[in-house]
Amino acid sequence: MGVVRHVVCAMSGGVDSSVAALLLKRRGYQVTGVFMKNWDSLDERGVCNSERDCEDAYKVCRMLDMPFHQVSYVKEYWHEVFSNLLREYQKGRTPNPDIICNKHIKFKHFYQYTVNVLGADAMATGHYARTSQEDEEVFQQTHKPAAEFLFRDRFEIRNPVRLYQGADRVKDQTFFLSQISQDALRRTIFPLAGLTKAFVKKMAAEAGFQHVLKRKESMGICFIGERHFEDFILQYLEPKPGHFVSIEDGKIMGKHKGWFTFTLGQRARIGGQKDPWFVVDKDITTGEIFIGPTTNHPALLRDTLRTDRFHWISGEPPAELVHTQMMECHFRFIHQMPLTPCCVTLNLDGSVWIITKQPLRAMTPGQYVHVSCSLPCCIKEMSV
Repeated sequence: MGVVRHVVCAMSGGVDSSVAALLLKRRGYQVTGVFMKNWDSLDERGVCNSERDCEDAYKVCRMLDMPFHQVSYVKEYWHEVFSNLLREYQKGRTPNPDIICNKHIKFKHFYQYTVNVLGADAMATGHYARTSQEDEEVFQQTHKPAAEFLFRDRFEIRNPVRLYQGADRVKDQTFFLSQISQDALRRTIFPLAGLTKAFVKKMAAEAGFQHVLKRKESMGICFIGERHFEDFILQYLEPKPGHFVSIEDGKIMGKHKGWFTFTLGQRARIGGQKDPWFVVDKDITTGEIFIGPTTNHPALLRDTLRTDRFHWISGEPPAELVHTQMMECHFRFIHQMPLTPCCVTLNLDGSVWIITKQPLRAMTPGQYVHVSCSLPCCIKEMSV
């Protein structure tokens, strides 16, 4: 395939995907908008958000004179994302459903649908990220249409495609994209790569997308939205009552409904306690949650973590790491967390140790670690 002509844009009904579709149209692509439905229930106010989102996405496509489709991955989301989330919580871990959703839903099932069913040359999303394939014109914050077929011969390039941060470092979403496959990344366009959120909103206003500008920023669990977490998770997991225990002296400080409703570093709201306490550890065999009296309690600080499995976006680990088994890198384990210097050690059995330059707070088992070195990668599922 030598020339990208037809691009399928994932439409969420929000401002980012709407402007992504607008930019693709201005660059001369044949664009099809597709809305994904992945969660099939009402929110806590009894409102079906997906129906409203779909209507907003359809309205944008109609304004841009684009074909519009809907596709449902409710079953796939349940089995490959949400069920995994429940299993992880039951193990006392803290998963990241947004990363898992991107890996299995958007950049696997949806990607395959765009290529195999709709016959598209590429897919596009409204993520704030870029790849090593993007042309410089893509990053200019102008309204001038770029040269036709900017992505000519992009699939014939043999070098691995790398994932890079976009222009808006505050909105950077590479952390959530760190598990996607090389094949999907090679056929993905990020039209917002060179834009800031403020400029995207300006473009949406000038295009008349007032209905998406009025929407609240999407937050909460991927495709599920904002919920009261304890009430929501207890709909799917049986309560496992236990005690809050002071890590200082072993004193019982209160009761909780289940260890899976808390994560490390979180404030433990305990009735009758005037001063704040924070979760520093959990014991799923006894159901005890250990708490400390300060937000930066020493029990929350770690400078070493281990992970058994890792995903190299470029396909292979850096040659320097393979050759020396040790490499200076930067990493984060929370979205928008500043990149922190670290040393990555590759062991003979394939496991990886990460040692940070300084202790960090609340590095939590089950989360993903995004490591940036000579080749972008994601080392996941930490043990601390």
